[in-house]
Amino acid sequence: MKIIACGSVPTIIAPEAYFTGRVLQTPIIEKEAPARLRATLVSFEPGARTYWHTHPLGQTLYVTAGAGLAQSWGEPVQTIRAGDVISFAPGEKHWHGAGWKTAMAHIAMQEAMDGVHAEWLEAVTPEQYGG
Repeated sequence: MKIIACGSVPTIIAPEAYFTGRVLQTPIIEKEAPARLRATLVSFEPGARTYWHTHPLGQTLYVTAGAGLAQSWGEPVQTIRAGDVISFAPGEKHWHGAGWKTAMAHIAMQEAMDGVHAEWLEAVTPEQYGG
């Protein structure tokens, strides 16, 4: 058994290379090989969002607070709310984040393939975001 004490893992400001706006990330778990799971609590301030990206083995989001937006490439933007579970297929190009005026937090869960959890692509434009 391993217990990770509350407050023992630092929260970081997400890198600007992959996010628009202020986003905080608090790691929950990153398992060592042969396990592949990574889970992170991600908190988006209003207007903040990820860049377009994919995951080699897919991604599941569990929205813990607020309301936000998510979109898969070629599909309409969807509203997501606390309690929603969003699942992206392996390789599915997508983004997710807060609403223009609402904060949103989710737990992001994904597995690595050959040590890679995500492939980061281009920024989501204001037009794509809905502004």
